[in-house]
Amino acid sequence: MGAQWKAKGKDLAASARGKIFTKLVKEITVAARNGADPSSNARLRLVVEQARKVSMPKDTLDRALKKGSGVGDDATHYERVMYEGFAPHQVAVMVECLTDNVKRTAPEMRVLFRKGQLGTSGSVAWDFDHLGMIEAAPTKPGIDAETAAIEAGAQDLEPGEEEGNTLFLTDPAELDLVSRALPAQGFTVLSMKLGYKPKNPVDPASLSPEALEEVEAFLAAIDAYDDVQEVYVGLAG
Repeated sequence: MGAQWKAKGKDLAASARGKIFTKLVKEITVAARNGADPSSNARLRLVVEQARKVSMPKDTLDRALKKGSGVGDDATHYERVMYEGFAPHQVAVMVECLTDNVKRTAPEMRVLFRKGQLGTSGSVAWDFDHLGMIEAAPTKPGIDAETAAIEAGAQDLEPGEEEGNTLFLTDPAELDLVSRALPAQGFTVLSMKLGYKPKNPVDPASLSPEALEEVEAFLAAIDAYDDVQEVYVGLAG
């Protein structure tokens, strides 16, 4: 589970392309604020590549770029908002939303947190490290990830979401610098973002099966909400 929670059956849920497209469109829109040309906007370039990998239609991609860059009548401004609190059984949770209407999102989040506890800003953030997260794949067998991390300036590393990949952890301010340095160390950058990693994660084994099921049901409901981009939870594994 770790820093970024993944629901049971997430691979199956990934087939719901509409949900994936919605999240990517918002990320493209936000990234395009710093320029709609992917060749000069590293963050936008990576998100566009991710969109192409899931076969996002070109017209959908173009509309997202126009929305973010302010071109056309449908220019949209998304605001990134963090909600903090606890899932059932006092498991810390940080929820990252991208919304065009905070007045709509805030009450919806209060409803979703009814089976847990919605906190104030900073109520659980102190128990998470804010980090740059870069998932990368080696370009050939035998490349040492630890050496690559040192040479590229990453703070730490751990296994990536896909087998064989590595998640490089960086200082937030050095996210772009490290992502640019990794290709020279034999790694292809697949994604990069700012995220949160729990400092003192709870071992799921310390919860009863019933309690863990309650936590997972709570997280699944949060994750299903359209304005939610990422869910970070204080569970190990």
